[in-house]
Amino acid sequence: MAFKNLKLFSGTSHPALAAAVAKELKVPVSKMHTTRFACNEIYAKPDESVRGADVFLFQTCTTNVNEDYMELFIMIDALKRSFAREVHVVIPHFGYARQDRVASPREPISAKVMANLIAAAGADHVISIHFHSDQTQGFFPFPMDNLHTRNLFAEYLKKKKLKDAIIVAPDAGAAKEAGRLAQMLDYPLAVLTKKRPRFNVAEVTAVVGDVEGRTCILVDDMVDTAGSVCAAHDALLEAGANKDVYLISTHAVFSGPAIERLKETKFKEVIVTDTIPLPATKHFKGLTVLSVAPMLARVIRSVHEAKSVTQAL
Repeated sequence: MAFKNLKLFSGTSHPALAAAVAKELKVPVSKMHTTRFACNEIYAKPDESVRGADVFLFQTCTTNVNEDYMELFIMIDALKRSFAREVHVVIPHFGYARQDRVASPREPISAKVMANLIAAAGADHVISIHFHSDQTQGFFPFPMDNLHTRNLFAEYLKKKKLKDAIIVAPDAGAAKEAGRLAQMLDYPLAVLTKKRPRFNVAEVTAVVGDVEGRTCILVDDMVDTAGSVCAAHDALLEAGANKDVYLISTHAVFSGPAIERLKETKFKEVIVTDTIPLPATKHFKGLTVLSVAPMLARVIRSVHEAKSVTQAL
């Protein structure tokens, strides 16, 4: 299918995903020239005219989140100053998403800061995947689409035909999304309660639900250092769960000790998506990566053609 005035560009954070989406849409990825000055300032400009075009700009947030965002702001500005009709930012993993509320005195709401900066740079629309919390959508002063991955995970799990399976939310905050997946699969739901003595450290305090003898499927939006999910794994085994514990997470941040922790914990399978690039050094036995490219391609097609995004999911 030929698209009128649709252009895809990509930053340096995840060109492979942009290429996969372009392949689904049967359009090329237009060249965005990016470089650094000697002082490490970022420079970016499109290598072709975008005047009057509907531009979809790919840039996810990796463990170099601050660099990724700064490059994104500059690319947006370059596109708007080149008279792009609309700039749709496709940011599969939205960095700073966990800082979405004031949980204790004097904390920033950094997710809103990022939303404001994206808007100030000139974006007209944002497409993202699985925010840490739904209210983040309200931080943007323009329409945005927060896509979910539960259909992708549900289809994958249905093929496995697991017996006596139960969906487990690692904390109360994840219970709503985990509950939606449980409903789709007709599985029961359990919820863990935990406390955080400090950042990236979690202690499970209770298992709410009957997991004894069951195959547990932990569901979370992201795995950062893997401390929380590994603690959850051990708590489930102590509560009598089947030794085959699965882990599902949309965003495989996998920073710091995450890989070693996941290897040592020995999940039956760790199922993630490619919202964040995973180099070979971050792959391990039992890791499965599902691609969000077909879903993003359908959504981009719907946005460009002014059709329902919900039906595209």
